[in-house]
Amino acid sequence: MRPESEDDVCQLIRSARAPLSPIGGGTRLLPGEGTGERLNVSGLRGVVLYEPAALTLVVRAGTPLAEVQATLAAEGQMLGFEPDARPGSTIGGVVAANASGPRRVQVGACRDALIGVRYVNGQGEVVKNGGRVMKNVTGYDLVKLMAGSRGRLGVLTEVALKTAPMPPCSATLALPGVDASAAIEALTSALTGPYDVSGAAWLPGQGALIRIEGLEGSVAIRSRALTERLSAFGEAAEGDGASWSRLVPTTPEGDLWRIVCRPSEASALLATLPQPLSVDWGGSLIWVALPAGEVPNLPAWSGHATRVTGAEAMTLPAPSPVVARLNASIGERFDPRRIFAS
Repeated sequence: MRPESEDDVCQLIRSARAPLSPIGGGTRLLPGEGTGERLNVSGLRGVVLYEPAALTLVVRAGTPLAEVQATLAAEGQMLGFEPDARPGSTIGGVVAANASGPRRVQVGACRDALIGVRYVNGQGEVVKNGGRVMKNVTGYDLVKLMAGSRGRLGVLTEVALKTAPMPPCSATLALPGVDASAAIEALTSALTGPYDVSGAAWLPGQGALIRIEGLEGSVAIRSRALTERLSAFGEAAEGDGASWSRLVPTTPEGDLWRIVCRPSEASALLATLPQPLSVDWGGSLIWVALPAGEVPNLPAWSGHATRVTGAEAMTLPAPSPVVARLNASIGERFDPRRIFAS
């Protein structure tokens, strides 16, 4: 099913008698998702409103991410939360997955840039929440709830986002001699200093990576100061600026796991894992590949681990009974017919 309008989405949901799986480009599906009849929203595309001076963009959910990025780039702007670009990815899929890149350490996640949504709930009703300007915060904040809901609460048809100016200058510093565990302390040191860091990561073969952006003179001053501070961890060198687009791994052999934690917990987690494919967000995000079907044996920590590829869905630790009941209650309110498949 490929609706061409929001009204079409409403009609299809009202008439559905079997589970549906809302989908855009299908580039961010997890194991077990997309099992229902697919409701492809890629026909709902196009910019509804773009006001560069107000840093505001309203766009239909099926619009390709690449098209959104090109529209913004023409005005010297970008999506500040830096979602990873995947061929076929749609802006609705980015929001549904709350996809957020390296700049999250500076500006927040996708949900922090989301200021309004339109979606169709499980009864085929159009719901609008938020607004088209950043100061509009009236009513219940369903906007944040829809970000990361992965199509389980409704079908996104339109999203409003705040945009950000492209930085005029960017510099990447690298500490090539440190491993993933040792990099955590260096990244923390950079992030807790007065350097306005916009990226803090680690990649195999490249070591710790730290990005500074802004006006050319400011970037130069902060880079020199940060290089001196990082000398305690090794000699900083000029890093590859293209590395920031390679932090989300392509599908490896075996299963890909995404582990979210506090940076202070990262070293203990890394000690139980093989060498990670990357570390992002200053140590808060770890990507690692394990043999197919293997489950990581992790110590107790405050975050969660999700199997991103593989035969079966799995999240560690399992939600507590209280959280499970809360999730079920929210799902019942949004989708009483249980028409949206996982």
